[in-house]
Amino acid sequence: MLIDGLQCGHFTRDTFTDLRKADVGAVTVTCGFWEGTVESLDSIARWRDLVNANADLVAIAHTAAEIEAIAASGRTAILLGFQNSNLLEGRIRFVELFAELGVRAIQLTYNNQNELGGSCYEAEDSGLSRTGKEMVREMNRCGVLVDLSHVGNGTTRDAILCSEKPVAVTHANPDSLFPHKRNKTDDVLRALAERGGVLGCATYRNITGDHYCSSLRNWCEMVAKSVDIMGIDHVGIGTDRSHNFTKPDYDWMRMGRWTRGVDYGAASAARPGKAPPPAWFTEVHHLGLLPGGLKDVGFSAVEVDKITSGNWLRLYRAVFGDGQPVAVATPRFVQSDPVLATTPRLSAAS
Repeated sequence: MLIDGLQCGHFTRDTFTDLRKADVGAVTVTCGFWEGTVESLDSIARWRDLVNANADLVAIAHTAAEIEAIAASGRTAILLGFQNSNLLEGRIRFVELFAELGVRAIQLTYNNQNELGGSCYEAEDSGLSRTGKEMVREMNRCGVLVDLSHVGNGTTRDAILCSEKPVAVTHANPDSLFPHKRNKTDDVLRALAERGGVLGCATYRNITGDHYCSSLRNWCEMVAKSVDIMGIDHVGIGTDRSHNFTKPDYDWMRMGRWTRGVDYGAASAARPGKAPPPAWFTEVHHLGLLPGGLKDVGFSAVEVDKITSGNWLRLYRAVFGDGQPVAVATPRFVQSDPVLATTPRLSAAS
């Protein structure tokens, strides 16, 4: 099976069907970017409704064992994640509450510095703050993965060293292969590997580059070069694929409520808007091409298994454990909605 460390967007039944076609056994979804506590609770509630309405295709997972069991049942395990820590609103006790609701991954910062630390787009990376250190330790205690994808390199390094459990960069690439503020320097990636962490190699063109997006072989060669940097046990897949996004969604991701101006995020004035997907990944089910592509660039069957699922499962087992999750009641009847947004539309959120 495949495990994708990060996707975002408005998932539908068609999305889930395509994930099943590609034998995606688990995917971490983005429940929010800039949303506060109440909006984040709304997002989790919408996700629960969406999963309940498509229970033949997906189920929410809390542990590595549940991921394996859901995948074995022919469904895709959904891991609830957030690409910012705004959902906590500075309250350390909320980490445990959200963990009990099924949240399994929280990114410390998104595109702006916050009270936990510095982001990749700040001119000066402040490093992990006192608050950030406390939050990292609490996430460790509660079985929530520390995600460092949009976090500044200095803050990333601090968090790697602070964390008592392995952490992840769920969707980025080595900066030495494609220079971009969103990507990570080799020294940071080696530190991540030394502490048992995992990098999810991204397919997002703005941080992957036209060369590595031009063919399946080129992208798999980027993965091979990432393995050369970090080792075979520390590289996975984290596509950063977005589903059914339109301009208001991209505006919300990039600008939220924090500016009256225009911000392009990982894009630029020369290449605004939605980035074209990789040439080999125009449909979601094309993820199923990855095992063959990795074999074609020289990876053995055992190594392909590590990259496509084994490394994530090892990390999840270390962070989530295999114990029984806190029981959360599910509604007996859910009104099926063909499309439920994972994040509010801009008009509703700002």
